[in-house]
Amino acid sequence: MLSFEQARQLVITETQSQLTPPPSSLLPVADALGHILAQEIRADREYPPFNRCTRDGYAVRAREATRNSTLRCIGEIKAGDTVFAPLEPGTCIQIMTGAGVPPGADAVVMIEFTGRSGDTVTFDRDTESGQNLVPQGSEARAGDLILQPGLRLGFAELAIAAQVGAANLLCYQKPRVAILSTGDEIVPIAEAPGPFHIRNSNSVSLSAQVRLAGGHPVALGSALDRVDDLSAKIELGLQHDILLLSGGVSMGKYDLVETVLKSFGAEFLFDAVAIRPGKPAVFGRCRNKLVFGLPGNPVSTMVTFQLFVTPAIDLLSGAPPRPLPLLNATLSQALHEKPGLTHFLPARLEWAAASPQVHALPWQGSGDIAALSHANCFLVVLADRHDIPAGENVSVLPRPDVL
Repeated sequence: MLSFEQARQLVITETQSQLTPPPSSLLPVADALGHILAQEIRADREYPPFNRCTRDGYAVRAREATRNSTLRCIGEIKAGDTVFAPLEPGTCIQIMTGAGVPPGADAVVMIEFTGRSGDTVTFDRDTESGQNLVPQGSEARAGDLILQPGLRLGFAELAIAAQVGAANLLCYQKPRVAILSTGDEIVPIAEAPGPFHIRNSNSVSLSAQVRLAGGHPVALGSALDRVDDLSAKIELGLQHDILLLSGGVSMGKYDLVETVLKSFGAEFLFDAVAIRPGKPAVFGRCRNKLVFGLPGNPVSTMVTFQLFVTPAIDLLSGAPPRPLPLLNATLSQALHEKPGLTHFLPARLEWAAASPQVHALPWQGSGDIAALSHANCFLVVLADRHDIPAGENVSVLPRPDVL
């Protein structure tokens, strides 16, 4: 049986094996958050385009503004003012943060380190050339590559694109991920369930995880535990880039997902992973589309999505796969888990002490969504570590929606 690291790498390798650039389209910069950039963005001019002041104070010649020296203030410059006249010897000029430093001035003295009487300014300390100003062109030169293709667009990337005038960005289209729950016990979330039915919460959580990962979810509802109904809905799902199925992947009489997929010509690369929850996870390719069969219990579904589906969405989005964001923390309560499988336990990561502390939450197994709603991470207990005392260093996998 594969470890989760081996299974994750197999997903990446298989996805890369037949990868082609996704289609692209122009998006307004304000609408491009989370998309993958498909073009180069270059600086349209020097940045900053002038010597920029970084503090409120006085623009000076550094050699003239020494401890206990005085200079005559000849005016003020605020952000946005046009600055052409050079600073004359023996003078200074009051200047505001973000304003252009006049020619001849090579430093800005913070107002806190000066005294003023009328037009006479006294300086409390010596001044160094270059202090409190950013030289013209020091951030970027005209034509410099600012953003490159394959970059995921966050708020900082969108801000710099806007700064250089890129009002529209060529972005790769997000992969379409079909989501299908299975099981006779599943009913739509708007319906009142019978005494032995459950609402289709997996379709909601998976859609949210797809969006967080950078994909476009396509909800297909649920399929009954019948070959004809499951086949018809799988047929619809295979029209998209990825097909996600939840449930029907264990060894029970009515776990039909693998059987039906095989009838469509699917080839499976794994059908079990040495983890808990999520052991009966399935991955393969069918009609040249990636297919994931995730366990039906909600926490299992959420764990296996984060481990295995996210890197596939990254690659189909036009980006390299993000590394699994494992963190280190100190275990605040001792743990005892069965050996042989890597456990992903709902847990709470806190920063009350000098270093991050983590503790596992009480839970009733992989169907306990309530426990996970109080967790902000999964505590990772490796297969060969079953007794872990408090104070030990452990690995933590953050929930990407809350940390």
